[in-house]
Amino acid sequence: MRFPDWERRLYLTAHPFAYPLLRGLARRGPIVRVPGLGVVVNAAPLAREVLMDGETFRKDGPGSPGDLWTPVLGPSVLLNMEGDAHRALRGRLTDLFTPSYTDALCARVLADPLARLADRLARGATVDLVDAARVMAGAVISEVIGLDAGTEADWRHLFEQGERIVSMVSLRTRRLTPAQVERARAVLDPLGAIAAKSYAGGDESTVMGRMRTLGLSEDEARGAAGAFFLTGTETVATLLPRLIALLADSGQLPRVAAARGLLDRAIDEAMRVTTPTPVMLRSVHRPAVVGGVAIRPGDRVLIATHNCCRDHGPFDLERPHPPELRRLWFGAGPHFCIGYPLAMAQIRRVARTLLDAAPLRITSRAAARGVLIPTYRHLAVRSEAVA
Repeated sequence: MRFPDWERRLYLTAHPFAYPLLRGLARRGPIVRVPGLGVVVNAAPLAREVLMDGETFRKDGPGSPGDLWTPVLGPSVLLNMEGDAHRALRGRLTDLFTPSYTDALCARVLADPLARLADRLARGATVDLVDAARVMAGAVISEVIGLDAGTEADWRHLFEQGERIVSMVSLRTRRLTPAQVERARAVLDPLGAIAAKSYAGGDESTVMGRMRTLGLSEDEARGAAGAFFLTGTETVATLLPRLIALLADSGQLPRVAAARGLLDRAIDEAMRVTTPTPVMLRSVHRPAVVGGVAIRPGDRVLIATHNCCRDHGPFDLERPHPPELRRLWFGAGPHFCIGYPLAMAQIRRVARTLLDAAPLRITSRAAARGVLIPTYRHLAVRSEAVA
C-alpha cells in the first residue's frame, strides 16, 4: 500500500469499529460530550490544559486509569495516584530513570541481542522487526523487574504475557471484570515476587535494588515493577517496526541513515504519527470549563491523543512540532511518563543498529489484530547492502 495507507490499516485492523468512531469524533470539534463515552478532547492545546491540571483532572477516580489498574497493581503506583503521595513517589523514581543510567542499562542488556541482529542483517538474512523489537523490549523489562538473564524465547514470552493483559482494555472499558483481574494477577503476582526478591537483595547495580536505596517500600517497588511491565514494553516494541516502515514508505530512510543527527527528529515524528498512547483517561473531581464546554465532577474525560497528533498531518521530517504538541503522547504535567528516558534509550540503540544495515527493503508485512496499540503482526526486512 502507498504511504501513508499502512498506518491507517494498522489502526483499522486493531480497532475496526472504535477507530472510525475516534476519527469521526475529531470532526465534531476540539472537545465534544459523547453519551456513554465521556467528554472527548481532540485538540492538543486543550489536551495539554487538562493534563497540566492534576487537581481537577485526576487518575484516581471513576473512569480513570486507577479504576482499571488498582485491582491489579495495588494502590501505590504512579498511574493511579495523585497529590502529595504521587509527588513523593515520583520524586524518588525520577532519580532512578536518568538518561545516563538508562542508556548504560540498555547498552549492557541489549549488547548481545543487538549483535545477533546486526550479524543476521549483515549476512543478508530476512529479519522480522516485530519479533526483534519484542525480544529487545522483553530483555530490558526483565532487567528492570529483576529476572535472571534469560533467552530470547524467555523475553518473547514475557512480552506476550504483558500484551495479553493490555489487550483486555478497549476504548469503552471503564474497569476490568473479576475474571480479567484474576488473569492479570496470575501473570503479575509471580513477577511481583521476583521483583520483591531483587528488592530485598539490595544490589544497587539492579533497578529494584536502587529502588530500595532511594527509599521506596517493598510494596511501592512491586507496584512500580508491575506498572513498568505493563506500560514499558509495548510502547517500544510497537514503535520500532512502525518507525522503520514510515521512514521506508516516505523515502526518508536513506537520509536518516546517512545523517544520524536526524534520528531523534525521526523518532519524535514517528511517535506523533503512530501515537503510542492513542487515548488517555482522566476523572473530573471539580467543576471546570475546557474549550467552552462545562465539565462536572464525576465526568470521564477521554483525551483522544491520536486525534490531537494526527491533526498536524502525515509523517514529515520537516514538520515542526508546536509547543502544545511536544511529546504529548508521553503525557504532560505531573504524569509525564517517567519511563521516557528508558524508552528513548532502547529505541535509539535498536534504530541505530538497523540504520547501520541500510539500505533496508521491506519484503513483507501484515497488520496485527486483537491488540490495544496498533502494530504490525510481522514486518520483514533485509539489507540490500549485502552483495
